[in-house]
Amino acid sequence: MPITDVNTTETKILNVIDGLDMNLDHIVQTILAPFYNKFPFLAKSLMGIPLGNLLAAILVLLLFLSLRRFFTYVIMGTLQRLSKHTKTYYDDKIISALKGPVSFAFIVIGLHLFFALIFWETKTIKNILNTLIIFDIFWAIIAIANALRGMFHATTAKFHSDLSREMGDFILKIIKILIGGVGLGAMLQVWGIDVTALIASLGLGGLAFALAAKDTASNLFGSFALLADKSIRIGEWIKVGDTEGVVETIGMRTTKIRSFEKSLITVPNQLVANTPIENFSRRGIRRIKINIGLTYQTTQAQIVAIVEEIKYMLHNHQDISHQDTLLVNFESFGDSSLNIFVYTFTSTANWERYLDIREDIHFKIMQIVEKNKSNFAFPSQSIYVENLPNEKMHDIKKVYGKL
Repeated sequence: MPITDVNTTETKILNVIDGLDMNLDHIVQTILAPFYNKFPFLAKSLMGIPLGNLLAAILVLLLFLSLRRFFTYVIMGTLQRLSKHTKTYYDDKIISALKGPVSFAFIVIGLHLFFALIFWETKTIKNILNTLIIFDIFWAIIAIANALRGMFHATTAKFHSDLSREMGDFILKIIKILIGGVGLGAMLQVWGIDVTALIASLGLGGLAFALAAKDTASNLFGSFALLADKSIRIGEWIKVGDTEGVVETIGMRTTKIRSFEKSLITVPNQLVANTPIENFSRRGIRRIKINIGLTYQTTQAQIVAIVEEIKYMLHNHQDISHQDTLLVNFESFGDSSLNIFVYTFTSTANWERYLDIREDIHFKIMQIVEKNKSNFAFPSQSIYVENLPNEKMHDIKKVYGKL
């Protein structure tokens, strides 16, 4: 095929906008001809542009801006209301997703007609407008893919019901990257850049690129490992190393965790996959561990009664897990207290509910101690002085007597 034929074919393919304006600039120019004959002042130039063409260009641009609002809010709004009566909800989401791209298309076509009517549509301007149209087309495709997110979740649920959301989002991200890559290639083609030759030219730097992308690849495989192991899910409370919070997203490169101070922590997937993960959301119970210190004035009979009553209270508490370990024992003789050890588990892992249950148990233990006429100890020391000479004892009594 001759070179001229190839260039002609490429021009037909790349000038996307010529197929969208329906030759309106020529139609407007034909309509203007009688006005130039009837009103000669319209032929006067302003910055090299006939006044009639400048006015027509402004009116056409305003017309398309008005049509944009009319089509977006009236036509598509009506379609959206009608779609709510259908059995599927995807059509409603697709129409909503296309509002932005459709609105932008009216702006680009209006600008094309504006520049065409004032004879400023140079090759550079046309390439810019064609680039914007291609961007708009791929924007619409990605918007549709986002609107079908639920379909991806439903598909992945057939393989991993527990990870349908995470896997669906992951596959959707890959598809959007591929669509974006194709769109970028099409936009580069508009400017005469041979994408195939560009990719081939990167062959010499392939090794350097591969080394630079080593961590990215590790993070990518780390995300696959997280999804396959089902170790974490979005919304779960986890701790990875020193990072603790709720999982917000599991991406291809990083996992985002919202800390309890509400800061967003981004952790590379490679680190998450290779670090022990403590998943608090997957425990059905929470531990209560209490050390109770009683004064040394407490008798053996009182301690026995207190221990037995605490055991009875916990065994009959509706929010204590009776299938798990429950220990109440007189543990040790402390420096300033007789220590009772309490070890049990609540029947819920919910943090707020756990605090309520723990508070209730604290109050009940206080009632038991008070009922048995004992007291809680606090750090204290007793000093015993023996076999001192009489004169020194006399001096000490004088000092303490003054105090």
